[in-house]
This record gives sequence, structure tokens and C-alpha cells, in this order.
Amino acid sequence: MLVVFYILALLTVAGALSLLLVRNPVYCALSLVGSFFSMAGIFILLGQEFVAAIQILIYAGAIMVLFLFVIMLLNLRSTEPLALKITLPKTVGLAVTAGILAQLTSVFSSPLAKLGPLGDYPPERLAKEGAVQIVGDLLFNRYVLPFEVISVLLMVAVMGAVLLAKRRLPAPPHPSAPLKEGP
Repeated sequence: MLVVFYILALLTVAGALSLLLVRNPVYCALSLVGSFFSMAGIFILLGQEFVAAIQILIYAGAIMVLFLFVIMLLNLRSTEPLALKITLPKTVGLAVTAGILAQLTSVFSSPLAKLGPLGDYPPERLAKEGAVQIVGDLLFNRYVLPFEVISVLLMVAVMGAVLLAKRRLPAPPHPSAPLKEGP
């Protein structure tokens, strides 16, 4: 089980790194989808099948379709082949990120690391009430305003992408305008 977790974690990090290093926006979006699927696998290992299903349906499905739609609408295809372009700032950034990740891994894998309080939803309450009911209650009661604000924000983003991608056609000549004669 631990080996599967490490494989999924490695795939998630690899997808996130390829998202940063690949220049073609379509390949970036597809690597993000792969990263979302790997995170869904991690949620399944944690016993949170509902969260994994939401991860796949909402993020890997709807949001990525929206991203790909905007990429295709804006015609952001790259003409150069799939290539990794590694520069000094990217290398330094990756080294710093790797150092921070190594430090966090050593801190949280230490036997001295202890979990904090479980908050309002300990495993006993989740087992008694059900995770789906709790998520639905939180989403549509306590956090309904942020949920609706995000939906409006996504709609405005799509409308903005459509307006940016709309090509202006030249105005047709007026019927009373004289025709141009050749040289």
C-alpha cells in the first residue's frame, strides 16, 4: 500500500513539474490532468472515495475541459516540438523547491511529528454522519456564497476568453463607395 502511495505521489509531482517545464499549453493541460488523476488515487488510498470522485469529475473533467476550450479558442498552440527548456532561473527554482520538499518530508516523516487536533470532523463523526452529507451541508449551507462567487468568476473568465479570441473582421465596403480600379 505504501509503495502505491509513493508511486502516485511521484506521478503527481512529475505531472506538476512537467506543467511548469513544458512550453506547449496543450501538453501542460494534459500533464495537469494526469496530476489530478494521481491525486484522486491518493484520495482513494486514504479511504475518501467521494473526494476522489469529485476530484476526477470536477477538476479532471469540467475544469480541464474549460482550460482546453480556452486554449483552443485562443489558438495558443505552439509551433515548436515538445521540448524542455531549462534555464538558470528554472534550475534555481527547482533546486529551492526540492530543498523545501526534502525538509518538509523529513519533518513530517519524523517519529517525533504528532498530529494536531482533528477539528470539527473527527473520523468517528464522519463514520456516523457520512462524508457526503457533511460535504454537501458545508458546500450548500456554510460556504454557499464562495461557491457561487467561484462559479460566476469562472463564467466571467470564459466570457473574457471568448471576447479576447473574437477576431475582428474588416467592415464590408459601403454600397455607395466607388470601386477601386486596378493600376
